[in-house]
Amino acid sequence: MKSIVYSVLFSLGFCISCMSVDAPAPFGVLPAESQVEWQQMEYNMFVHFGPNTFSGDEWGSGEEKAELFNPTAMDCRQWASIAKAAGMKGIIITAKHHDGFCLWPNPYSRHTVAQSTWKEGNGDVLKDLSEACREYGLKFGVYISPWDRHDPHYGTDEYNDVYVKTLEHALGSYGPVFEQWFDGACGEGPNGKKQIYDWPLFNSTVYRMQPEAVIFSDYGPGCRWVGNERGHAGRTCWSTMDYEDRDTHPVTTQVLNEGVKGGSMWVPSETDVSIRPGWFWKEHENDDVKSLQHLLKIYYESVGRNSLLLLNVPPDTRGLIHEADSARLMELRTALDQIFSVNLADGARIAAENVRGGSRRFKADNMLNEDYDSFWAADDGVTTVSFTVRLPQERTFNLIQLQEYIPLGQRVSAFSVDVLDKDGIWNTIANETTIGYKRIIPVPEITTTAVRVCIESSDACPVLNGFALYLDTVS
Repeated sequence: MKSIVYSVLFSLGFCISCMSVDAPAPFGVLPAESQVEWQQMEYNMFVHFGPNTFSGDEWGSGEEKAELFNPTAMDCRQWASIAKAAGMKGIIITAKHHDGFCLWPNPYSRHTVAQSTWKEGNGDVLKDLSEACREYGLKFGVYISPWDRHDPHYGTDEYNDVYVKTLEHALGSYGPVFEQWFDGACGEGPNGKKQIYDWPLFNSTVYRMQPEAVIFSDYGPGCRWVGNERGHAGRTCWSTMDYEDRDTHPVTTQVLNEGVKGGSMWVPSETDVSIRPGWFWKEHENDDVKSLQHLLKIYYESVGRNSLLLLNVPPDTRGLIHEADSARLMELRTALDQIFSVNLADGARIAAENVRGGSRRFKADNMLNEDYDSFWAADDGVTTVSFTVRLPQERTFNLIQLQEYIPLGQRVSAFSVDVLDKDGIWNTIANETTIGYKRIIPVPEITTTAVRVCIESSDACPVLNGFALYLDTVS
């Protein structure tokens, strides 16, 4: 009886001790809740659609007649069903590209679907797509270019107010908008002049109309351009940047690609790339859809490098996603399911050199469970530490996945990965820098019974909520 009492008291005392250990204090600038939710989407569809679809141009002149836009069988439910089947979480459409043509009946423009012959001027692409997104459980986003090669106000003091009214109408008429996409292009308008954009006014308008929206532009503030259109974030990729005003703090493409360590703003990168050579559909590109292997490489170098993948899939002149694009997306979905359905670290035992306060609340095993908010953490002041994963048997893999718990900040700046060989010797197979929301490291195929991750540099105690091993037999 006495031993039972002692056991109960010991267990109670241990649990109280665990509960008394505080979580690490947040480090540096932190993401907003909407930015965390945005990052967790991982993979979205971009839709470039408009007069350029019919003219074959990438950038329209603004002089195209409205009747040029006339899809013969447009079906936004087809787009949404394909996006859903592909594993995407949202769709962003070019509601207004640089040519100024609006895919909705914008009352502040005379260059819209209302002036076209499509549906006798009664069509509304944004209405159709937003409804389709809701039906298929997808989030809805809009691209509204501030450049306008048609509007006569462009290049004058009046244009910024006209553009704000355009934003207000688009953002206030179709339900929740998860992302507002601002292209950074700024060319001449009909009067031969360029516009000085009022970015503070534009951003405040978005937040007034859609408070939870993440704003994309070259430099943020919600998320930033990755610095290229080839589909890859930097091997070093911080979610932080260090500037306030794009006009007085020019940023290089390298900085956009890699971010800024210890930056004062949380502005994660978004990797926008097209499934085809161009952004708008062209018939002669039907045989040039990116290969499955190319798309997997893009996935590893975007989602797998602390970025979000925004893959452009342009509808054709029918207003449908072409069969070649759809087939490739389904191949990609099948491959991703095959690769990531089995975590080869399942059943493993993880031991860390340091566990915060010795508390089970922050045990290393938390990196293997499905709870996003459950994590391993080290003690304050511990910035160099390792953990070892003992597999239940020999496992063969070529992908290593790590995740930091970004609600408490991005911390790790250098780490390496070792594997144990048959002679009991640790061999290094990867040396990397940042982790962030998700890091996927491709390595040569290897078979082992143990993996060791060494955090070699961290700006504060490491906080990781994910570890996994996978085998890609497709690439």
